Amino acid sequence: MRYGPEHKAESKARILQAAARSIGANGPDRVAVADVMAGAGLTHGAFYAHFGSKEALVAEALSQMFADARQTNSALDAALGDEPAADVGAGLRAFLEGYLSREHRDSPEFGCPLPALAGDMARGDSQARANFVSGLARMNARIEAALALLGLSDAAAAARAVVAQIVGAVALARAVGKCEQSDAILNDNLQSIKGRLSL
Repeated sequence: MRYGPEHKAESKARILQAAARSIGANGPDRVAVADVMAGAGLTHGAFYAHFGSKEALVAEALSQMFADARQTNSALDAALGDEPAADVGAGLRAFLEGYLSREHRDSPEFGCPLPALAGDMARGDSQARANFVSGLARMNARIEAALALLGLSDAAAAARAVVAQIVGAVALARAVGKCEQSDAILNDNLQSIKGRLSL
C-alpha cells in the first residue's frame, strides 16, 4: 500500500516524539532505534524511510526537544510577544518558577534538553551539538530580551548567567534525586535569581 506525504510526515513526527522522550530520559547514547520505533507504533524497518542513521535521528530529535520545551514554558514568550506585556517581570518569574520546579526536575523526558544533555553534548557528534548550541542560543536570547526590557544594562551577560544557573540547578537536583536536598537546590537558586533580578 502506498501512503501519501501527509502520512509520511505524521509518521516522522511520531518517531521524533518517541526519540525525544527516549533521549530526555536516557541520553542520546542509550537510544535504541527499535525501542523508538516501537514507541512510535511503527516497525523497525520503516526507520530508514525517514532517517539515514541513528545520529541523524538524535540530531533532529534534539531540535524537537527544544521546540517542545518552549511550548510548555510559554509564559515568557507571551510576555515577549509582538506587543510585549506590561509586566515582562511576571512572565520571566513564571518561566523561572516552572523551570526550577519539582515537575521539571522529575520529567527529563518532557523537559528542557539543556540540563538533561549538557554532559552528553560535550562528546556528541557535530550535528547534534550544533542543534544543542542553537537551542541554547535561542534560550539565551529570550532571557536577554526579557532582561533588556527590565532595564538591565548588560542583559546578554546577565542572561548567560541566569541560563547557566538554572540549567546547572536542574542538573544537580536530578543527580541528587527526589529528596530534601534536591528541593533545596531548586528553591535556593530560584530565590537567588528572583532576588538578584528584583522579581
